[in-house]
Amino acid sequence: MNCSSRLLCLLYVTTSGGLAWTSILEVRYGPMWAACLFAAASLVPVIAVVRETVIGEQRRILLDLIARASRGGGDAADAIVRAELDSACCERWWTSLGTEHEMTCRHWMPHSSSAA
Repeated sequence: MNCSSRLLCLLYVTTSGGLAWTSILEVRYGPMWAACLFAAASLVPVIAVVRETVIGEQRRILLDLIARASRGGGDAADAIVRAELDSACCERWWTSLGTEHEMTCRHWMPHSSSAA
């Protein structure tokens, strides 16, 4: 994570703490519906922190791929395409644009015989 991501995470955690404290105060002195509302709202910044860390991890992986490609003599696009081809699960999935799997594929699921 870079400096701005850390600052955003600190802001999110502070906001979550403030909303949780407000929820506690509402339980003591206010209506219960407001306490539930503030408790639910205090979870939203936690989700934002998780999202920021995932984005930072993806950014780090991409930079690692680019650095590895530049050391190997190829370009970054080749490394990204190579990684995508390695992550494809089966030939039918690749040729059907991700809609079907081969029967031997680990991601294949049998279709139900009942009418939907």
